[in-house]
Amino acid sequence: MYKLKINLEVNGRKINKEVNSHYRLLDFLREDLDLTGSKEGCGAGECGTCSVFVDGKLVKSCLMPVAKASGKKIETIEYQGTPDNLSTLQKAFYQTGASQCGFCIPGMVMAATSTLRNNPDANIEEIKEEMGGNICRCTGYQKIFDAVELARDVISGKLDPKLLEQYSKPKDSYLGANVKRIDAPSKVTGRLKYAADMKMPNMLHMQVFRSTKPHAKIKKLDLTKAKQVPGVETIVTCDDVPGIDNFGVFIEDQPVLARDKVRYVGEAIAAVAADTLEAAKEAISKIEIEYEDLPALFDSEEALKDKILIHEHYKTNLVKHIPIRKGNVEEGFAKADLIVEEKFSTQAVEHAYLEPMAGVGYVDSDGTLVIISPSQNITHHRHMMAKIMNLPIHKVRFIMSPVGGGFGGKEDMIYQGMLALCAMKTRLPVKYVMTREEDIISTAKRHPSRTNYKIGLTKEGKITAVQIKMIADGGAYGCSTEGVMRKAAILGAGPYRIDNLQMDTIGVYTNNTPSGAFRSFGALQTEFATESILDICAEKLNMDPFELRRKNMFVAGDLTHTKQKLNSASIGTVLNELETLANWEKGAPNSRGQIRKDLNSNDNRDSCFLGARLNDKLRLSGGIK
Repeated sequence: MYKLKINLEVNGRKINKEVNSHYRLLDFLREDLDLTGSKEGCGAGECGTCSVFVDGKLVKSCLMPVAKASGKKIETIEYQGTPDNLSTLQKAFYQTGASQCGFCIPGMVMAATSTLRNNPDANIEEIKEEMGGNICRCTGYQKIFDAVELARDVISGKLDPKLLEQYSKPKDSYLGANVKRIDAPSKVTGRLKYAADMKMPNMLHMQVFRSTKPHAKIKKLDLTKAKQVPGVETIVTCDDVPGIDNFGVFIEDQPVLARDKVRYVGEAIAAVAADTLEAAKEAISKIEIEYEDLPALFDSEEALKDKILIHEHYKTNLVKHIPIRKGNVEEGFAKADLIVEEKFSTQAVEHAYLEPMAGVGYVDSDGTLVIISPSQNITHHRHMMAKIMNLPIHKVRFIMSPVGGGFGGKEDMIYQGMLALCAMKTRLPVKYVMTREEDIISTAKRHPSRTNYKIGLTKEGKITAVQIKMIADGGAYGCSTEGVMRKAAILGAGPYRIDNLQMDTIGVYTNNTPSGAFRSFGALQTEFATESILDICAEKLNMDPFELRRKNMFVAGDLTHTKQKLNSASIGTVLNELETLANWEKGAPNSRGQIRKDLNSNDNRDSCFLGARLNDKLRLSGGIK
């Protein structure tokens, strides 16, 4: 490993140091100086979590070789303020509630600082433009922009600095109240430690050898050359699992490391723990494997034919089928004046949380296995880990590190088992941090779906019958598929009175990346179909879509599709508010674009047509001729 000497100033300190020549500035700050406020969210200069100042200019430190930083003056988030002495911008972020998960916030503060240094009077559009290189997945950006505008006006003297300190504690209830986050100071200063920021004495670094095949038998796995790499402490495979080698949220069908065969591209086969990240990566590159390809299955409808089985011992690719039957749909369709049939599909969606998967595992002085990770389901993970490691439950401890965005993507126990195996085998702390690419290829996504929808209505708009069949691609392992199918079935027909309903949600195995929990947990796929077809029906009936929904909406006292009595129903209030806020142009939804009167207002987007973002003259003329 080549070294080079650099001479630079970091946060006011003169530093002369020998560093790894392949390091980026981000690596140097985090690994050598322990300035972990600068985060790595993408490693490609896209997300902005690694933003620092280099000679006063905002730079993505993940793109800058450390050699180029020699002779430069570096400022990181740690130099902008401390939890007990926040900068004006940091106070504004705290005051407006701009930090949620907090992973992007150090980079956001740096970008905002740069914006106001370069343009102290920046208007909101200029602020958006200047901060366009930074991504947030939690806030929707509005509170971040509010914070920058507040700080701008305080710095310029237009607003009293006391506004940054004002806070009225709720008198009766915190529900619905504006409450300051107690962890915000640590987030806006970059002091909060996420899993990837944590260090322990004698800590090893783990890397994972993953499948390049979607479906194949493992004929031979040769670790000989990998074990000879200097610095390698251990390499674990499925043979090292001491307990029950299966886990899952609903169905325990997934091994910690692939056993006998692989079922999707990216599946973990072996894990290496070494004293440096570089040694672990080198060992991974020296693992040799021989596959026997098996027919691969990628289509959810084909999966139901069971010609190719993903899990042979189940003798079917069906993960879960949830049926709901209410009334008689054939009789309902016979009473309909209008019957509409449509097909809807949704794609797999990556959670894109800013914090890639990461964790630390170690064995404490009492022999207790400890896993620190941003797990959204730590109690369930703890029980699964006890079975996998063949340990009594009191000998397994899970600590939930700060979660840098999850959205359901960190409910599945993807990598913690590998950390546990390496930690127990070496009795040394082990850390694992996924790259963004590794995270995307190996972790669960939103379930792709295909929905066949049939609906019958009277000419007055009363729903007489609904028939829904959704097939969802659960990928190679069960993960949260069973729960997602339940939620999709229970909520899929929407908040509408339907006397005759036939609902089927079906999750299947394929050789695609596993599907898991994601916000709305299945309801999105089926409700998207329901709301879309109601708009289609409104147009065919020449009826206002709000009116159509009001004719069929639940009210207090109604029974849901699963026979639960509603003591209250808010859909009417929601529709009223939406109609008002949208400045809705009443009538059938058969007009589009420029001719609509409810677009181009302060609260609504501009209509979309060629040249829509050009000047008013072009807008009025209908775009570029």
